[in-house]
Amino acid sequence: MTPAARLAAAAAILDALDLARPVERQLRAWARGNRYAGSKDRRAVADRVYTVLRRWRSTAVLGGGETGRGRVLGSLRGADDLTPAEIGALCSGGYGLAALSGAERDTLSRDPDWPDAATRLDWPGWLMAAAHEAFGDGTARELDALRQRAPVHLRVNTLRATVAEAREALRMAGLDPATVPAAPLALRLPPAAPVLNTDAWRDGWFELQDAGSQAVAALLDARPGETVLDYCAGGGGKTLALAAAMANRGRLVAHDIAPARMADLPERAARAGATLIERMRDLSSLEGRCDRVLVDAPCSGSGSWRRDPAGKWRLTPEGLAALTQMQNDALDAAARHLRPGGTLVYATCSVLTVENEARVAAFLDRHPAFEEGAALRLHPARDGCDGFFAARLHLTVR
Repeated sequence: MTPAARLAAAAAILDALDLARPVERQLRAWARGNRYAGSKDRRAVADRVYTVLRRWRSTAVLGGGETGRGRVLGSLRGADDLTPAEIGALCSGGYGLAALSGAERDTLSRDPDWPDAATRLDWPGWLMAAAHEAFGDGTARELDALRQRAPVHLRVNTLRATVAEAREALRMAGLDPATVPAAPLALRLPPAAPVLNTDAWRDGWFELQDAGSQAVAALLDARPGETVLDYCAGGGGKTLALAAAMANRGRLVAHDIAPARMADLPERAARAGATLIERMRDLSSLEGRCDRVLVDAPCSGSGSWRRDPAGKWRLTPEGLAALTQMQNDALDAAARHLRPGGTLVYATCSVLTVENEARVAAFLDRHPAFEEGAALRLHPARDGCDGFFAARLHLTVR
């Protein structure tokens, strides 16, 4: 496919896109119906679709319309920083985008007329006050970071290698990893870096995990020999980080209200050399017995919307209210499994105060036996990782 044909394909996908359904599945369906598209074509088309999703509102203004074509044109201007002449050269007709109209050339040439800051920064308007509450004077910078493509972050698996060994292995594979201040075991590579093709990946030397997620797991401070519960384990990324921190000594239990989410954990654990992980559905035997409990609660994902940009446009006030109730319920349920003197960490990949500090305050009101300790708030632009929140809570001995 030519570059122009790839853009036309992205525009057609965007016209048919259902934001209520997983975007990746819709892209796979397009690929199955268009077998002529090679792997590079599919990747380029998907990248353009995700670029537009991250900039859903601004691309419509910049490109002059809320159609797939308008948004693709707007992305070429806003994300790629192309001139009207350069954009016009990509609109060649045939299998590509049709030639620019006079109105489109005029739109692409003049300064945009932004209706509000939320449109300019690609943020839901009803959440703009929440963004200012979270980011303060850094709001514009952080919201801009949340519409950029995320880098690749790796967590060095200390059960298999040291940071120095992992960095050298990546260099030998032609990659140039950088460190990430938010987490000592984190390495950063450019977006789409081919890490899964390396021997170090196959040998379990590192995991794909955002540095912010790594920092949350580290805040729990799990230690060898302890009994640790990952209450909302999901795919198990933080569970594997905890296994490495515990050096495979002790008891590490992974639990999720939807056990199917943990289906790949045994295979991932085997590759990582993590031998102490147990998956459990019934946690009654652990009540009052755990030294540490991690509650990585279901949330809006607002801190990771650059990775799942459709989530930004799916969230509603009603959905957010439902999530805060789920967060309350998860905290209350998980707290039952902590021993006196133990530590619970509540975490989200959200930047919204209502899901973070407000939920901790409400929990402490309901459970006066707990005391708040250290807290962590990470922002994409400031900290170079996804947006995360975590708070350490201690069950006092009375």
